Amino acid sequence: MTFLSNDKVFSKKWIKDYFFILIGSFILAAGFVFFITPHKIVPGGVYGIAIVVHYSTQGIFPFWPDGIPIGLFGLILNIPLTIAGIKILGPRFGIKTIIGFVLTSIFIDGISYFQPEGNMALVDDVLLSSVFGGVLLGFGLGLIFKSRATSGGSDIIAMIIAKYTHLQLGKLMIYVDSVIVLLALFAFQDWQIPLYSWVVIYIAGRAIDMTIEGANYNKALLIISNKHIEIKHKLLYDLERGGTYLHGEGMFTGEEKQIIYTVVSRREVAILEEFISKIDPDAFITIMDAKEILGEGFQSLNTKVND
Repeated sequence: MTFLSNDKVFSKKWIKDYFFILIGSFILAAGFVFFITPHKIVPGGVYGIAIVVHYSTQGIFPFWPDGIPIGLFGLILNIPLTIAGIKILGPRFGIKTIIGFVLTSIFIDGISYFQPEGNMALVDDVLLSSVFGGVLLGFGLGLIFKSRATSGGSDIIAMIIAKYTHLQLGKLMIYVDSVIVLLALFAFQDWQIPLYSWVVIYIAGRAIDMTIEGANYNKALLIISNKHIEIKHKLLYDLERGGTYLHGEGMFTGEEKQIIYTVVSRREVAILEEFISKIDPDAFITIMDAKEILGEGFQSLNTKVND
């Protein structure tokens, strides 16, 4: 959850953050209106609850024949949750978060209002809608998170519960969203809805990570070899990559080992594997996906934080 920010008004960073919130909120709203809502998919959060309420109130109010507007109900839920969050957890929900969920609510109802055929899905295939809806939701939320804001809603509930139960916040957020998904099962009496909803939650989570961290194809390697000098030269002078020596000891032999830790691209992994296979076929190599690399030779940590 974001803390209050002291960004200078109309500075480059201030403009960029609010631009991300504006675009992210619109993309998030479009994902709901065109892919999620028409199929009654409920991907957790306050807007998931709002979707259940929207369909459950169809025909009840003459001024809302299609049901209570999703954006409006989401806003109604977010306001007291944010107030409760401020009172219980402190001022963690800065103006960016408030603007984020207000804009999302306005965009959801605004796009829905201008749709010529109401809750008409962009595509009829539910699985396809789940995939693309999840991508849009994740991308939109990722942009909002990059601005150091949040979407409010269910994560505030999870944080309040975490304060009094001391349970892990990540698990609580999953529990809260799962309860909301199951609420859709009882409301709509359709087992397909929670299944598709969990597909959306998973895809949205992956899209959030990719939006925040970027599409990174670097690999982190741990190399244990008696030919570590040759491998070091290959890294430094051929691939022009750096690395770090870690000192180890063989568990069985007790022999001292020099372990090379380095980060290279996927293409360079293949080059390095071929080279090592020729000079030391018995080398031990561990290859790991590196989600994000910050530091010399890659993106600067200072650049990322202040960009």
